[in-house]
Amino acid sequence: MYLVGIAGGSGSGKTTFAYKITEIVANELGGEEISILSMDSYYLPTQPKSHLSETGKPNFDHPSAFDWELLRFHLESLKKGESIDVPVYNFSKSARENNQTKKVGPASVVLFEGIFSLFLKEIRDILDIKVFLHVDADMRFTRRLHRDVKERGRSLESVIAQYYETVRPMYQKYLDPQRQFADFIVGEENDNAAKILSARLKEILLPMPENKMENNKEQTLH
Repeated sequence: MYLVGIAGGSGSGKTTFAYKITEIVANELGGEEISILSMDSYYLPTQPKSHLSETGKPNFDHPSAFDWELLRFHLESLKKGESIDVPVYNFSKSARENNQTKKVGPASVVLFEGIFSLFLKEIRDILDIKVFLHVDADMRFTRRLHRDVKERGRSLESVIAQYYETVRPMYQKYLDPQRQFADFIVGEENDNAAKILSARLKEILLPMPENKMENNKEQTLH
């Protein structure tokens, strides 16, 4: 199984980028070959009080906001070619849905996207390709604002307050430094990058033609 990590700040387009790749690959090879795993599913059921914001609210942009133990176990299981039962997280309630899971895998390729997908060395070590989406802060903020109000039932005021209280400082402290671990960095116009990565994944997934295999053997023997 091939594991691709896609990191970037909130609103950088990680999910959209992952779906672009999935669509390109699935159209030629079939949907069962590639799956997406979102780190958002691994928010802890209850946020730790040790990292509350200055106003006493949960800090969802701190590394401690996530269930790292379960996430590592699931990534290792996927790497072995097994399926996993992913928690279902309700952003309107800021809580996991009780007794609800979503099955992911097994698949030949899993795109693992999330703000901290390149944060831990133990996870980076099992990733085959590491990608970081580097998008200007204004663009990320605008995307996050529209998403949280439209899809997550948030008020305009609460999104803005959270951005300045936790999102922006956490990005500068924890998220942006992940760029140094990426195999390649993608900007705002990511269509070409999605095509290039998809082409690489298709090379990995498609069986090598027999005549090419024979030529490779001959080159090796000589």
